[in-house]
Amino acid sequence: MPNTVVVGAQWGDEAKGKVVDYLAQQADVVVRYGGGANAGHTVSAGNEVYKLHLVPSGILHEHVTCVIADGVVVDPRLLAEEIQGLRHRGLPLNNLRISSRAHLIMPYHIVLDQLEETKRGASAIGTTARGIGPAYADKASRVGIRMQDLIDDRRRDRILGAAVDAKNEVLTRLYGADALDTGTVIKEYTAYANVLREYVCDTAPIVAAAAANDRGVVFEGAQGTLLDLNIGTYPYVTSSHPIAGGACLGTGIGPRAIDRVIGVAKCYTTRVGAGVFPTELLNPTGDHIRERGQEYGTTTGRPRRCGWLDAVVLRYAVMHNSLDALALGHLDVLSGLSTVNVAIGYNVGNRYVETLPSDLNSGETVEPVYEELSGWSEEITGVTRYDDLPSTCRVFVNRIQELSGVPIWSVSVGPGREQMIQRTDGS
Repeated sequence: MPNTVVVGAQWGDEAKGKVVDYLAQQADVVVRYGGGANAGHTVSAGNEVYKLHLVPSGILHEHVTCVIADGVVVDPRLLAEEIQGLRHRGLPLNNLRISSRAHLIMPYHIVLDQLEETKRGASAIGTTARGIGPAYADKASRVGIRMQDLIDDRRRDRILGAAVDAKNEVLTRLYGADALDTGTVIKEYTAYANVLREYVCDTAPIVAAAAANDRGVVFEGAQGTLLDLNIGTYPYVTSSHPIAGGACLGTGIGPRAIDRVIGVAKCYTTRVGAGVFPTELLNPTGDHIRERGQEYGTTTGRPRRCGWLDAVVLRYAVMHNSLDALALGHLDVLSGLSTVNVAIGYNVGNRYVETLPSDLNSGETVEPVYEELSGWSEEITGVTRYDDLPSTCRVFVNRIQELSGVPIWSVSVGPGREQMIQRTDGS
């Protein structure tokens, strides 16, 4: 199988986990390359549903080595809980590896995340308050703590103690918050070290060797293109690089090791948190999409904002990820609507544009320009062949292909891996 990067082509929550799980059937390695426990991937296999947060979505396949790579920020408590939960459900996890270079989310990161978000007031970003941003900030400031520091009994107490003491100065003097107890933090994190130690290693050679020897590596993105720190809808973005280039940054492999990039998109659009959302539907149709699609965050349970598909956003994702193809999901959610809309451009102030403005938060009015297509009334969750979908559904898919400029590799008519219908080889 070609070395494949799977990225979100919208604002995240596109069901990347299902696509990764599907591709993992033919892969040797699945690598989570960025983000933290703010990203949740849901995988359905038979009657079982797995909600994964840090563990890669290939974990259900015992033949696949699953890597949490250098670019991920790891909350040891949540990862230890996730590992223990998966073990309880019968997964041996002998195939899990955690990068020794991955940075840790510490208790003070979570407290600071909450305090900073509160301080923003009306300008709050809508973070998951999981400490992701402050952890990446410490990484960039070169004061972060890495997994190799956690599992080293000789230096753990010294490194953790110095870090907690330094952050207590910030918590108490800048925010007037309570200090963390250094001894309690060290004791707690020592327990996590004992759970995680057996999985920790230098993962870069594992990924590089698999990629070089054509063994099939799937690079699993978190969040989506429009949440990228550089090219997303700043400042309402995440603190890492969910785009395809992030696979190189987060694992250390070179760009020539990537054979193809598949973007994952819903046949409508969702967003969590604040920020401009041109096609948002604050009406019964939006409510219908949310309830039928069960659009609630895997990690937080927050209701997602819902709207029509945005082809401007898709073209933006194609450009910044060099997408070879799109995996289009949630077709079944639109069943029963007499018409479906696709945004083909925007009216921004007094001008019409078909590309995403660099500053959507400028205050100018952004009105989507829609193309209306016929809907379909048939229930399609049991369809297994593309040609058996209703004709209006196929017209809709083909139009998305035309508007995005890349082939639709697969369509999905439900949450299960058996409900993915592959249309092309995705090359």
